[in-house]
Amino acid sequence: MGKRVLLIEDEPNIIEAIGFILSRDGWTVHTHQDGQTAMAKVLALPPDMIILDVMLPGRSGFEILRELRSTDVTKDIPVMMLTARGQDKDRALALRLGASHFMTKPFSNSDVRDYVRAMMAP
Repeated sequence: MGKRVLLIEDEPNIIEAIGFILSRDGWTVHTHQDGQTAMAKVLALPPDMIILDVMLPGRSGFEILRELRSTDVTKDIPVMMLTARGQDKDRALALRLGASHFMTKPFSNSDVRDYVRAMMAP
């Protein structure tokens, strides 16, 4: 496949799990752990897809998603939101802000892989 995914997540075990799942599936996975500097990381080398945690240090995933969707370079990049808070209002907000998919933690490895494949399918 050769596609690049940027995982913006601050939990080391989630970073390790998703990195392993996707790299084993042929993806190049870049990671970033800080919400405050996430947009600079995205803009430095725009990925083909972003997996974005809702709760990050410095800035929320919702704020980052809002900026992603209002920036020409990033407005069309698929974004899968991850959260430990699976409340309906969080899901509704993510979708209203332009998330491509919303997934709650804990998640199954196959679900992550399958959703990434589906979002990146031609």
